[in-house]
Amino acid sequence: MSEGISVESLLEEARLAKAMPPPAERLRLREAAGLTRDQVARAVGVARGTVQNWERGASEPTPPGRLPYLRLLEGLAELHPAPGAPGDPVAELLAAAQPSAPQPPAPAPAPIPVPAALVGLETLRGPDGRAIEGDPGPCVRCGVETTYQSTDGRPLHSGAMCQPPAPTPPTAASAPASAPAAPAPVAASPVPARVPTRPQRRSKSAERAQEDLLGMIRDAVREEAERAGGDEEAAVAALEKRAVPDVMDLFAETRSSARYEYTAYPTLPDILHKPTKKRPDEIWEARPRFRHPDYSMRAARADVRVTALDTNAAYLSSMKCWLPIGRLEHTTGADGVNPKRSGVHLITPAQWAHPYLPDPIGDRDEPGALWVTDATLRLLLRLSGPKYGLTGAPEIHESWTSGATENFLDALRKALAAARDEALTTRDVLLEMYVKSMYSKFVSTMGESDTNRKIYRPDWMHIVRAQAHANLWSKAYKAHQGGLEVIAMLGTDELHVTGDPWSVFTEGRALSQMKIKHSDAKASGEYMVGKVRADG
Repeated sequence: MSEGISVESLLEEARLAKAMPPPAERLRLREAAGLTRDQVARAVGVARGTVQNWERGASEPTPPGRLPYLRLLEGLAELHPAPGAPGDPVAELLAAAQPSAPQPPAPAPAPIPVPAALVGLETLRGPDGRAIEGDPGPCVRCGVETTYQSTDGRPLHSGAMCQPPAPTPPTAASAPASAPAAPAPVAASPVPARVPTRPQRRSKSAERAQEDLLGMIRDAVREEAERAGGDEEAAVAALEKRAVPDVMDLFAETRSSARYEYTAYPTLPDILHKPTKKRPDEIWEARPRFRHPDYSMRAARADVRVTALDTNAAYLSSMKCWLPIGRLEHTTGADGVNPKRSGVHLITPAQWAHPYLPDPIGDRDEPGALWVTDATLRLLLRLSGPKYGLTGAPEIHESWTSGATENFLDALRKALAAARDEALTTRDVLLEMYVKSMYSKFVSTMGESDTNRKIYRPDWMHIVRAQAHANLWSKAYKAHQGGLEVIAMLGTDELHVTGDPWSVFTEGRALSQMKIKHSDAKASGEYMVGKVRADG
């Protein structure tokens, strides 16, 4: 017989398992006792993520952690019985205070009056019968934020989702003067004035929520490190394999207390669908392949020293961008351009007349109109404004947009950034590689991907990637303004400049810093090129 296993322990486990509370009650008991998932996980000998799955119903407790977990639940249930259950002191107190004589039935509550202006108001629906989404705003009936719209363009919940607020009870001043005052009842015992019918969920602070997310990330690294038994390569491979489902769990955790729902599988226009598996869709992300006009690796005279710089975690930084949260709607002209909307736009950009600065639209083979993301359009509009005056405003032909927010991925981005900072501080290679896999694969699998079936938002994928290009262009312009000469700008993170780069940028691994690029053998660190001409 295995150590620690006996007939008595098996019978105890079977008894407790038969009365195991449902997932929601497991969560209530832990929160009622003020315990964290980390504390429970350490006590029962499992990972924090395992406790989270038990409380969500994603999995059921299994040995060897099941018996100690069931014992913990039984003890917590005795200390914190469910409201209304036997043993609940409030319920017992109310029961003792009830009069023995039968009470007449309470009159049915009067129906809540609906203002005349809202009578007959309906949710706007498309030809397919589905509610159409737009800019988020407070519902005209209940005041809770929604992205659905009414037939007259105002925010309005769809169907039973809308719960009008209860009317305010009349005060003593508003009561009829003829109504006699009722005598105050004499309480036989002190009874609470208000008893909640269900447990009140405590709102988590931003710090605690982020710590919970960091705990999930640390648990995954610890699990795979222990499973690999010291084999770092095997642990890295295992973490990369689970990066997509794990980052989607993190994403779901950040949305659990969000103010509004998002559309994970909206109906999308044809321009966002790949015509074939090997051909891309029609969205242009403004990827740069900029080379200085006088760039020459073969020139031997008047050599100039150039430094190849690398942006840190480009996709992680670019998750701070305006993303559409609902289904995209079609508009023509500039009607779809709004600071609080986002999507994709068909534009004809103005001609770029600065050969020694990268074109913000990227390097294209053919001129003319093209579909760009909101991130690219916002950059072009800034550069055509009075602050920069570098180019003309683009001509906007049509758009597919929805109500948007810039903070949609902020909680996830901050958690991953904090985990990355921790990995760099502690020099934890496994944690660093795991975080990198999560944010890079999260971005790359939001579109058409067989490895991520929980979301289908190619518009988000293009916008985040285009934001990374826009961020890199801003760094190139900062270098140019600081007296450096931009020799090359490639992809989302590579910038080659002359002069002393640390007179403009800060060297380091933080998200706001730059580092020397060492991954490209052809152009890494410092190298020499032919003489370059000053920007005229």
